[in-house]
Amino acid sequence: MPDYAMPVQGLIGGLMIGAAAAIMLLGTGRIAGVSGMAVRALGLGGGAPRMLALAFIIGLPLGAALVAWLAGSILSRFPMSMATLAVAGLIVGIGTRLGSGCTSGHGVCGMSRLSKRSIFATFTFMATGFATVAIVNAVGGGW
Repeated sequence: MPDYAMPVQGLIGGLMIGAAAAIMLLGTGRIAGVSGMAVRALGLGGGAPRMLALAFIIGLPLGAALVAWLAGSILSRFPMSMATLAVAGLIVGIGTRLGSGCTSGHGVCGMSRLSKRSIFATFTFMATGFATVAIVNAVGGGW
């Protein structure tokens, strides 16, 4: 895919995420937060009906597999070990529980509802991400 198509793909993806979040909220009255749905799918918390949460969580990788099948292989590169990625994922998971939600719940759903908590959480996510990239690049570990 040519580089000039990337913003268009991002726009289309963003519109699809927003539409899916709106459909979920309007159709079920539930927020489409991935971390909350994952916890509910595992039977560890309240919220959405468990079958809905399971369908939501199973649909994430199935949707990605469908796109890969339709569009061909997708190039991805992770410059670190799988162990590092697993630890990073665990830390993110702990953070989503401490922050009462993840970027999908706060950034997509909460901000669209003008939730002060979600606006603050999303600002914190972004600031931390910017700082992490700046630190990694400053110490020579840039990608």
